[in-house]
Amino acid sequence: MSFILKEETYEIIGLCMEVHNNLGAGFSEIVYKDALEYEFQTRNISYQREQEYCVNYKDIILPHKFYADFIVFNNIVLEIKCASSIADEHIAQAINYLKVSRNKIALVVNFGETRLNYKRLIL
Repeated sequence: MSFILKEETYEIIGLCMEVHNNLGAGFSEIVYKDALEYEFQTRNISYQREQEYCVNYKDIILPHKFYADFIVFNNIVLEIKCASSIADEHIAQAINYLKVSRNKIALVVNFGETRLNYKRLIL
């Protein structure tokens, strides 16, 4: 079975592995985000950091907004975590980001484990 944006998601996961191999586990999310931003810039990969999204509810836009960690290649949500494992609420958060952004793929990447862990979500 093939899936959309396969090469792009593999490239992002590879960069996350590069960062994890260099830094290991134990830093806060902001450190991994800074390292990933460096990797995106040095490879000329298009991305937006802390991308803001509004939430529509019925006929209004709610006052509080969502901020996805990264949007990479203009259509992949990249959510960074530093936890003991990827939890159901991390998955739910990424699915909500997919809904409000209208993107189809999200990667939840956890730098908090001794081995990099990630989940690919397709909506």
